[in-house]
Amino acid sequence: MKLSDFDFHLPESLIATRPAKPRSASRLLVSRPEGLKDLHVYDLPDLLQAGDRLVLNDTRVIPARLFGQRWRDSAQGRVSAKIEVTLLEPRPNGQWAALVKPLRKLGEGEWVEFSADLKAQLVAREQGQAVLEFNLTGDDFDAALAEAGAMPLPPYIAAKRPADSQDKEDYQTVWARNTGAVAAPTASLHFDQPLLDKLAAMGVGFTYVTLHVGAGTFLPVKVDDVTTHKMHSEWGEVSETAAAEIAATKAAGGRVIPVGTTALRLIETAARDTGAIRSWTGDTDIFIYPGFQFRVADALMTNFHLPKSTLMMLVSALVGRDRILAAYDHAISQEYRFFSYGDASLLIP
Repeated sequence: MKLSDFDFHLPESLIATRPAKPRSASRLLVSRPEGLKDLHVYDLPDLLQAGDRLVLNDTRVIPARLFGQRWRDSAQGRVSAKIEVTLLEPRPNGQWAALVKPLRKLGEGEWVEFSADLKAQLVAREQGQAVLEFNLTGDDFDAALAEAGAMPLPPYIAAKRPADSQDKEDYQTVWARNTGAVAAPTASLHFDQPLLDKLAAMGVGFTYVTLHVGAGTFLPVKVDDVTTHKMHSEWGEVSETAAAEIAATKAAGGRVIPVGTTALRLIETAARDTGAIRSWTGDTDIFIYPGFQFRVADALMTNFHLPKSTLMMLVSALVGRDRILAAYDHAISQEYRFFSYGDASLLIP
């Protein structure tokens, strides 16, 4: 398999910079073995049935983009430099790995002030990234970050417009509760409470798992032989309750349908060792590409992905590369909206 096998041309005009309103008004391209159908997310009750189970990632995105000032005394007096920080992941000791721009303007031991309440000190450099220690911890840190930070929009949106206050609502799922992600599980952004209520009333089950989506999800694949690509790792958890619910659905003949590639990667990780779903906690770097044997997922709801990305490989593994490329050709011709704030697909093997 070559990287070029997962390439396609996407008109830039189809990259969504704002989500549909209401959330469930997004279009939904259904891909079955017998063909394609153009619907909307609010049509999901017609596509699911009692006994099916949706697996939902309940991670909560932090406002990880910060803009601050570094102050330094010089021969010319007190001078400042503008510093941009994107938090990547917390460390066990309370420090944070982060991207800092420009890192060359920040020395070890120097502080960056983001607000009257929040500042951070550079304590180390590691492979082009920074390790920061903030002046606050716990709830105080969360409150100050919520006030000073902006949502870490994906690069293809951030290049078109800055994040604003609306993104703090739009780039968060309605069921988000476990703080730790720096990117949203975007397929889940299509659900609103009325749709969830309707699905629950008809007997569709919901299982919550947690995978803290990292900035590595946007890293490009740089090798031509895709099997040699090293996948980034992300922390996740499948609780005993979640594993039991999924196992019971499988045993009863219901379909297990993860909403988003993050939920799919996590439940397939939790089934790697034994072949069946089990409780699991840890860092997963599972890389799913054609030839992968799925043990849990019976279908997948997901957004439309970047050309030559690991997620294009994942969806190709689930339903076949030819079917995916045909679905994407159709989506482009019908002007579906792409990527994080775009429309969705329901892929049924």
